[in-house]
Amino acid sequence: MSGWSFLLSKRWAGYLALTIVFAIVCVFLGNWQLARRAEARAEIERVDTNWEAEPVPLAEALPTLDAFDESQKWLPVVMEGRYLHEDELLVRTRPRAGMPGFEVLTPLQLADGTVFIVDRGWLPTGSAQDAPDVVPAAPDGHVTVVARLKAGEPSLAGRSSSGNQISTVQLTEISERLGTDNYTGAYGLMISETPAPTGERPLAVVKPPRDEGPHLSYAFQWYVFAVMAFIGLAWAARQEFRTVNIDDPEERKRAAERKRRQQLKPPSDSDVEDGILDQAR
Repeated sequence: MSGWSFLLSKRWAGYLALTIVFAIVCVFLGNWQLARRAEARAEIERVDTNWEAEPVPLAEALPTLDAFDESQKWLPVVMEGRYLHEDELLVRTRPRAGMPGFEVLTPLQLADGTVFIVDRGWLPTGSAQDAPDVVPAAPDGHVTVVARLKAGEPSLAGRSSSGNQISTVQLTEISERLGTDNYTGAYGLMISETPAPTGERPLAVVKPPRDEGPHLSYAFQWYVFAVMAFIGLAWAARQEFRTVNIDDPEERKRAAERKRRQQLKPPSDSDVEDGILDQAR
């Protein structure tokens, strides 16, 4: 077998197939990173658009109980009603700044009898029990609440509720638990409540950073890996060509020319160091 005919062998067909599969996987992962970047940029745009917006009435933003569009995330809404203190819930396993904690969900019953879930903020896990040391009480009586809209969360398989603690903000499950007509499309992250509570309140949500992450650089790296796979295959084919055709006169001439050019190159630092060490022995 001489020339490039070895490329037609089953072995090289296998090499080519593996390279193609590897490149396809790399391109898929690169595209996935670009999709992640697009999601991050869309989230940044939502924050920029909605975070400082003027509050709109809840009924205007969510005309039906199950209404919500992702473009409304972080949009401030205003509503009036009274808190259902006896139905307050704690969402467990909510870390913040590296600390374990809980989010406090207090249902707000509106004038028409429907209920909107208000996340009043975050509390750290207590020092002696798996619950906050103290849960600041929500105001009594009629209150005006301003909160940011956020979609409900999915159910978590194998995670159940215990007492007033739940594992996720699954709004349909919360509605069934309370036995009330709840908004199930979204809940609210509290900004303010009037009248304000007399004591401290749970920590409010902080504005998300404008950071799209390293997804673009990761995508570029995966695309480079795909290209390098074919470059590596071509290099391996070239090396085997030289081995297979070692007795070919033309290849001998090319090998001699490569050796001559190599000898004309100035020695590298490592070559100089090796020479000094050899002389010292």
